[in-house]
Amino acid sequence: MDLASRRILWFDTVWYQIASLGAVTLAAACALALANLLTGPAIEAARARDLAASLEQVLPPGSFDNDLLDDTISVEGPDGRLRKFHVARLAGVPVATVFETTGRGYAGPIHLVMGVDRDGRVTGVRVTRHTETPGLGDKIEAQRDPWIHGFAGRSLDNPAPARWAVRKDGGEFDQFAGATITPRAVVAAVRQGLELHAVLTPQLFDRAPPPPTPEDRP
Repeated sequence: MDLASRRILWFDTVWYQIASLGAVTLAAACALALANLLTGPAIEAARARDLAASLEQVLPPGSFDNDLLDDTISVEGPDGRLRKFHVARLAGVPVATVFETTGRGYAGPIHLVMGVDRDGRVTGVRVTRHTETPGLGDKIEAQRDPWIHGFAGRSLDNPAPARWAVRKDGGEFDQFAGATITPRAVVAAVRQGLELHAVLTPQLFDRAPPPPTPEDRP
């Protein structure tokens, strides 16, 4: 085989490999897109159900009578970032808000949802997502340990500001044996949530929009 023929054969082989790889890549991308299209609505519906359940868990039973998932308000925080709050109402009157906040744990972000009434008291806190060490840091989950329930009734002055910490740091809240970083992160996140809520209280309650009507819902 002469040199020209070998070059033609080499180019044909290379282009065949490139075309094959492109076809496989395109097929995989189409399969992923189709899977996302088919499963996306179901995943979003499951997330909405989980969020709705978490929202209700941080408020006392009977303390509200509206749809927390739909009744929301977005308010600009001191950092200029819009924050979303779910408004809890009783007979149309705003009585508390529920919102998400995040702390930095040992293994990554700890996502929380917390409720705060119009007097600045915590109505409840739940962890929605985390990657903390099983058997140690996962005690922040309500189903594994009652520790998270200890925030109910707390406020910025209960305990005093210097006591908003774990006991190892001179604070009010227990830490876990072998996992101090995790509860420390949750305590800090709850306090920061209370501080944010205190700054935004006028917008969240006094100037909150009316509850959504059926026509407002998608």
